Amino acid sequence: MSTLFVSRIYAFVLIAWCLLSAQQQSTPPAAQPIVPAQQQPSPNAPPFNEPPHRSATQPQANEAGQPPPSRAKAPRTPKEQAWQILQNACTGDKTSNRATAIRVLGLVPSDAKAARLVEKALIDDKPEVRSAAAAALGDMQSRASIPKLKVVMDDQDPSVALAAAHSLILMHDNSAYEVYYEILNGERKAGKGLIASQVSILHDPKKMAALGFEEGIGFIPFAGIGWGAIKAIRKDDLSPVRAAAAKVLAKDPDPATTKALADAVGDESWLVRAAALEALSKRGDPSVLNTVERYMSDEKDAVKYTAAATVLRLTAIKEAQQKRLNKRQR
Repeated sequence: MSTLFVSRIYAFVLIAWCLLSAQQQSTPPAAQPIVPAQQQPSPNAPPFNEPPHRSATQPQANEAGQPPPSRAKAPRTPKEQAWQILQNACTGDKTSNRATAIRVLGLVPSDAKAARLVEKALIDDKPEVRSAAAAALGDMQSRASIPKLKVVMDDQDPSVALAAAHSLILMHDNSAYEVYYEILNGERKAGKGLIASQVSILHDPKKMAALGFEEGIGFIPFAGIGWGAIKAIRKDDLSPVRAAAAKVLAKDPDPATTKALADAVGDESWLVRAAALEALSKRGDPSVLNTVERYMSDEKDAVKYTAAATVLRLTAIKEAQQKRLNKRQR
């Protein structure tokens, strides 16, 4: 064979191989069946069968589909404990407890929460509670409550009307004189007289004396202690006299008196304990707070409520003193 012939054969083979390779590259592979990928849960997705909006800390409903009852937060400080004691008493079913708790709130002046509790008691269904509320507002010097006290002066129970009038006098509101005018003359200047209609009371010296003792016309030895308690004391019992002395000592400037009153808080007579607590409240010395706090658990309700009110008053004074001190130190 000639060299030219061999070269042509070699070129033909090379061309044929190139064409075959190009055809194989242009042919698509056989279609493979499409198998769906298994869905994997997202790391943030909720557990199976659980609604996506429920958080891990959200309380679960009970079998009836109702949310679990909320738990009342336990008081953590003496101030919170004092409020809880007084609020429970003010909203309780026992009339005497409501009246006493409302009355001692008069020891907590310039406090909107205390004023709201007392004003609400002005419409209580029991006259003892309404009377206590009217008297307490005067002790608090709650001038914002004057319009409500004027309404209460028309209460059909004389003790309530007298308490309202006495409080208005304490706040220098002359409309209170209508009630005293009626007691003297049997009717008011305006012609109406709800107290005068209670003829049996006006003509009974003992009942009028009781009203005066309780509502401020006469001498009240200490807050929250009514005429009934005094009548129950034996004639040879000196506790009312000692209680009255404790009230007078509230204004004694001698610092030694503070210790004497703090000691009297532990007296055997609950009348003296209550009176001493009130006196400490009015003296406004927060140094006795630790002593007062212990009597928020006294077995006698009148003492317990007076202690709670005293804690609130002295705590407010202590907080105000601390704010002034911090301000000076800046």
